[in-house]
Amino acid sequence: MTRDDIQSIVLNIIAEIAPDEDLSDVAPNVRLRDQLDLDSMDFLDIVMELRKQHGIEVPESDYQELASLDSCANYLEPKFAALQGSN
Repeated sequence: MTRDDIQSIVLNIIAEIAPDEDLSDVAPNVRLRDQLDLDSMDFLDIVMELRKQHGIEVPESDYQELASLDSCANYLEPKFAALQGSN
């Protein structure tokens, strides 16, 4: 799975939980909360959807790793690779 795939997954999850947000010009290196109207509950929903849809656990101590699309890809890439390797 590529970094672009991972970023698309995150954007798709955001689209599900915040359907009114315009995601067409989200900058990958800027904090999501600085670009979008996401509150802490929306952020928790993103983490929960990653677990529900993809089996990826994100411990609370790592939540800051999901601040931007780039940081999401950096953090999630080895987790997706580990999942693919176990299939």
